Amino acid sequence: MTYFVLFIGLCFVLGSLAVASNPSPYYGVVGLVLASVAGCGWLLSLGVSFVSLVLFMVYLGGILVVFVYSVSLAADPF
Repeated sequence: MTYFVLFIGLCFVLGSLAVASNPSPYYGVVGLVLASVAGCGWLLSLGVSFVSLVLFMVYLGGILVVFVYSVSLAADPF
């Protein structure tokens, strides 16, 4: 169980680094999804499954809005 929690923590850190280091919004959203899944998995390992589910749904909604806005700004030539 300890290795699982450490693996989830590592995935969370790597997802956060992927968001911070990618200038492309297409790859940045992959990092956001990885970090949110890892954060919710960490909460699941602590035993708060309802909070984890609600947080995941809120993250997915926020990620979708930010991704669509970023892609629309990147695609606009002016």
